[in-house]
Amino acid sequence: MSVLPLPPATRALGATSLHVSPLAWGMWRLAEDGRTVAEAARLVHAALEAGITLLDTADIYGFDGSTGFGQAEALLGDVMRAEPGLRQRFVLASKGGILPPLPYDQSPAYLAAAIDASLQRLGVDCIDLWQIHRPDILAHPHEVARALDQAVAAGKIRTLGVSNFTVHQTAALNHFLDHKLVATQPEISPLRIACFENGELDQAMTLGLTPLAWSPLGGGRLAAPTTARERAVADALDAVAAAHAISRTVAAYSWLMAHPAGIIPIVGSQNPARIAEAAIAPTVQWTRTQWYAVFTAARGEPLP
Repeated sequence: MSVLPLPPATRALGATSLHVSPLAWGMWRLAEDGRTVAEAARLVHAALEAGITLLDTADIYGFDGSTGFGQAEALLGDVMRAEPGLRQRFVLASKGGILPPLPYDQSPAYLAAAIDASLQRLGVDCIDLWQIHRPDILAHPHEVARALDQAVAAGKIRTLGVSNFTVHQTAALNHFLDHKLVATQPEISPLRIACFENGELDQAMTLGLTPLAWSPLGGGRLAAPTTARERAVADALDAVAAAHAISRTVAAYSWLMAHPAGIIPIVGSQNPARIAEAAIAPTVQWTRTQWYAVFTAARGEPLP
């Protein structure tokens, strides 16, 4: 029986000296429900206690359609200001380039302003990984690259990434950058498998990009499947979950981690118990047969 290797305990972020855990924690819902600084701090500590050392936020997180832009960053900044030593315990990632209601703006002037605003909200001098959140079709990649390279040269950003970029958009931006991309953040889950066949993960392996998977649980659909396809994927995950005495959630995270591109699922839960549970995922080993059973269920048709 062919067994797939387990993910390493830590991995380099691209070709850098930054090492991160095989899981990340995302903060798109950190500022919900009027969460206090103390409550937010408990979640940050829950992630760190689970061995997660990559924390991912964005300037748009907290925006409700009219207010709240920057709230998640500001709340994390308050947490770090209240506990100065905390910043040294994790790799800090953020994103920008969405400017409601445009919706996207990657003009050099806006990128420079967005990066400065994030630094101010977070209360830091440098962001470890700064990612363009969604591509601006009206921005020339050469101009975008110039703005990002200037931010790196100024010491405001250590490394660069993209989120929701196509293969060609990633290649174009990377071509013009002096400081090459180290990460890409697409949506990947057992219910969102386009990256496995459209070249995105192949490109990540070719360029040495670390793939960060947002919405790795299919936006909650894996927990409560409603369609035949969703139920088939859930059943295939449950077969492995039962064999390892783990939850379907943990099985989903570990399924992504078994891919050779080194996918890092971003845990989106704001529940300390579920964050802690996710820490089991890197210990779950898959066989090729089990992995392809989930993949085939997700495709909805047999492989050729």
